[in-house]
Amino acid sequence: MKFIRYGEAGAEKPGVLDANGALRDLSGVVDDIAGDVLGALPRVDPESLPLVEGEPRIGTPVGRIGKLVAIGLNFSDHAAELNAEPPEMPIVFMKANSCINGPFDPVILPRVSQKADWEVELGVVIGKTAKYVDEADAMDHVAGFTIVNDVSEREFQMEWGGQWTKGKSCDTFGPVGPWLVTPDEVGDVHDLDMALDVNGERMQTGSTSYMIFQVPHIISHLSQIMTLHPGDVIATGTPPGVGMGHKPQRFLKEGDVMEARIEKLGAQRQRIMRDA
Repeated sequence: MKFIRYGEAGAEKPGVLDANGALRDLSGVVDDIAGDVLGALPRVDPESLPLVEGEPRIGTPVGRIGKLVAIGLNFSDHAAELNAEPPEMPIVFMKANSCINGPFDPVILPRVSQKADWEVELGVVIGKTAKYVDEADAMDHVAGFTIVNDVSEREFQMEWGGQWTKGKSCDTFGPVGPWLVTPDEVGDVHDLDMALDVNGERMQTGSTSYMIFQVPHIISHLSQIMTLHPGDVIATGTPPGVGMGHKPQRFLKEGDVMEARIEKLGAQRQRIMRDA
């Protein structure tokens, strides 16, 4: 099933898509797609639910996201474009929760930003608490999958010293969505096409088949370090084609439009603006 949240920011309602892609209201079944609901997502006939009229804003498909954990250099072809050695263990960093953004909301560049970049990524949504989990059991803790655009300010990340967090956590730099798709509908999550366009020009083309560390390994690894809770989201790395890897390098500017897609998970779109 494809779950979705719609409405004004901070007041989203739960919904689900029917077989024709129409939005149905799920608020008579659950209050939100968040917390413990993610461990037992409702199985309902979408056709039995009220049709949502108009074109409401689409929010993140998961409410009350607890942690946004990201994995760096996790695609072999992306590591190659940056002339980086593939890591021996997952590279882990955090994106501040204040960066989380709706899938169609604008991305706002900080006042001094000159090197903002794009990264289409498979997002894994945790449905059940995971602590010291074996790889063989890891997928039992997954509610579903979504798209994350790990927007990154490369000057902040690479030139300002300290950790990557500086370049990863700017406000609006974490679009998530549009859908939360259950594992049964996704099928083989390690064989999904990925793409990102800027102003209609293809920048990233890839596949989750190039992941160095696959989803069960990532969940197991993280669960040895920190408890993963329902609603936590893991961004699992990006394919080649980031702006930093282009020759000459290319970065986002006001007025640009990003469109990120992953097979079976839909597409998200953001216009670039600059903070006042």
